[in-house]
Amino acid sequence: MKIAVTGGHLTPALAVIEELKKISGLTIIYIGRANSAEGDKSPSAESVVIPNLGLKFYAISTGRLQRRFSIHTIPSIGRIPFGMIQSLAILSKERPNIIVSFGSYVAFPVVLAGWVLGIPSISHEQTISSGLANKMIAPFAKKIALAWEESKKNFPEGKAVVVGNPIRKEILNMKKIRSTRPVIFITGGNQGAHVINDAVSGVLNELLEEYEIIHQTGGSEVYKDYERLKSSVSQLPKRLRNRYKVSKWLNTNELVKVLARTSLIVGRSGANTVSEVAALKIPAIFIPIPWSAGNEQTMNAKVLQGTGAAVILPEDRLTPKRLLNTIDHIIKNYVSFKEKARKSKTAINKNAARDFVVEIKKLVSDDIW
Repeated sequence: MKIAVTGGHLTPALAVIEELKKISGLTIIYIGRANSAEGDKSPSAESVVIPNLGLKFYAISTGRLQRRFSIHTIPSIGRIPFGMIQSLAILSKERPNIIVSFGSYVAFPVVLAGWVLGIPSISHEQTISSGLANKMIAPFAKKIALAWEESKKNFPEGKAVVVGNPIRKEILNMKKIRSTRPVIFITGGNQGAHVINDAVSGVLNELLEEYEIIHQTGGSEVYKDYERLKSSVSQLPKRLRNRYKVSKWLNTNELVKVLARTSLIVGRSGANTVSEVAALKIPAIFIPIPWSAGNEQTMNAKVLQGTGAAVILPEDRLTPKRLLNTIDHIIKNYVSFKEKARKSKTAINKNAARDFVVEIKKLVSDDIW
């Protein structure tokens, strides 16, 4: 039995891979991106993480339909057929029994190539509004697994099933660790967020006077935020240096250690981040990507804003001073925010990875398992 996993949303993919590994005699391959973003040569998170799990990783160079015109738009569209050819070659060689997709532009040519070759596929949609890639994938997939009931209206009737958003067991089973001062975890996700990194650098000294900061910047070779912030540590007063930890990205074990100590999360509001924040009952400041499909990140963030467990700080209002004031506000009212965060966990299905694997099995004949 062989499964090809694909897509750009690595966090839920890792949770499902973890569950799939429990199945005896199963081989898993991963088809993803080599680089984190167009025009940026830094490696994608999946190209680093997946091989370290002992899984075979294939990188394809494909393009996407873009919502904003840039110097990368036309070359990107031109790479879509190339991604299809690469996908056909990989799938013809590996011949998986099923394709498990986690959306984004990299998954579309893989699912389409699988359809041409007669390989069934199932795709997971993490967001409420539903991404463009999964809407394009839907006609060629056997089933679309959803994180939210509200997403059903975006897909063909009979194809969609709600399973929740898969969360890694290491995170769900995490034990909290007390710290001497509040720990603020600032993250832009696997790719990082330059606008957030810039805001942090503008008030880093002020933040470190009161808090311990753990900062995941991403590894962009365009902005070089990690290198810039790393070098700034030596310029900090000696008493503050140990209060700031900066990294490009975190593997699962590193992330668990960070979250175990985290008092407040500051970051984007991708569906996976929102789900993990809710499951861990940690208050948050969300800075949604303003150009996300269907304004999906704002919609995700509103799920926890509505419970009182999170504050939304729009990117067009983000300044260093405003970020500092919002962090101070939550910490000063921490008891109230923490209590509301505890109640927000009821929106999360902690067995989503297991339930998704059940749906995968339904698409492959019983005699193969």
